[in-house]
Amino acid sequence: MSDPQWSADDRAAVARVKVVLDGNAPLGVAFSGGVDSSVLLALAVRQLGSEGVLAVLGISPSLAADERAGAHEIARSLGVRIVEIRTDEGSNPDYRRNDADRCYHCKQELFTRISDDVVRAHGLRAVAYGENADDARRPDRPGARAATEHRVLRPLADAGMDKAVVRRIAHGLGLANADKPAAPCLASRIPHHDEVTPAKLAQIERAEAAVRRLGFADVRVRHHGDVARVELVPDDLARAVGEPCRTELHAAVRAAGFRFVAVDLAGIQSGAFTLPLVTRGA
Repeated sequence: MSDPQWSADDRAAVARVKVVLDGNAPLGVAFSGGVDSSVLLALAVRQLGSEGVLAVLGISPSLAADERAGAHEIARSLGVRIVEIRTDEGSNPDYRRNDADRCYHCKQELFTRISDDVVRAHGLRAVAYGENADDARRPDRPGARAATEHRVLRPLADAGMDKAVVRRIAHGLGLANADKPAAPCLASRIPHHDEVTPAKLAQIERAEAAVRRLGFADVRVRHHGDVARVELVPDDLARAVGEPCRTELHAAVRAAGFRFVAVDLAGIQSGAFTLPLVTRGA
């Protein structure tokens, strides 16, 4: 298979990923359907062949149904087998407590389930996940610690692929989700120290799906009790607060069970809840 027309730097990054992947078939890829894990899955197929790769999708209330369906579509387009595993992070009081290390407990559950239920059943030689170089530099990614404890490979980060490079590679590979906005798990919409519950996660999922149906591709609905704080990309703010969209948006989010609806003028804020906790005093 010939390489797309990547720059020399991007080809070098892809080559570094292939070095990490080489000899690790059959490989399990912790797969979410996002751009990072999709690029990792696609590069693994190019290096190891579709029969040498297994996509592993963790299913829990924190994964939106749309994300689950999209992950299956990407895996199907790459000709990769996909297995679903049920994770039970919600039974862990440390996860439900929702401290700054919530993501650690979630990833610990995911990688434990993969280790216990998937590696042996499918004879996997290694497991990898789609952390990129930008993620590796951020202090609000405690899930990386769980990956280290389970010896999970991070080929994109090790190759120095940041998010911009990952998206260029995704375009070169022709991935349908190359421009897909980042989609952190639904639990990330709940302020730290507010308990994570299935009811809150379902409420957030309903509200975000309703907002997307109004034509907003990138949205976060932050759960503040009776208040939904809606984050959109800045270019969408004017439309959101103008009629008739303002009335439609208000009705759609209230229908998900919120009493009040606020549109945040700051737009989408990655790590808004976690970063202030992990960088305090730094």
